[in-house]
Amino acid sequence: MSNDEELNDIRRRKLVELKQQAAQQQIAEAQQKEFEAKKYLLMRKILSQEGRQRLENIRIVKPQFAEQIEIQLIQLFQTGKLRGATPLPDNAFKKLLEQISSLDRKKEFNIKK
Repeated sequence: MSNDEELNDIRRRKLVELKQQAAQQQIAEAQQKEFEAKKYLLMRKILSQEGRQRLENIRIVKPQFAEQIEIQLIQLFQTGKLRGATPLPDNAFKKLLEQISSLDRKKEFNIKK
């Protein structure tokens, strides 16, 4: 096998590999979009308009905390623990946020010397 043939073979393999990576990336992006769409629809069921606005305000300041809240709300909704008024009124959402944030504060460790 000559150097040109080897080089062409390497290029072909690399091209196949890149196409596979691109296909996998497209699949992952499609799955992420589908997940986000489902999450959006669930949040519309779970929270009132005011609650969703409050969550978006939290997302601006603390995106990871907003994600955590969404996951917890979805879990509570799916397990049936959000009985009563859904969409959740803003004042009930505030109380839930206070409970969640108080749990997070308990997990923090302060080491003083």
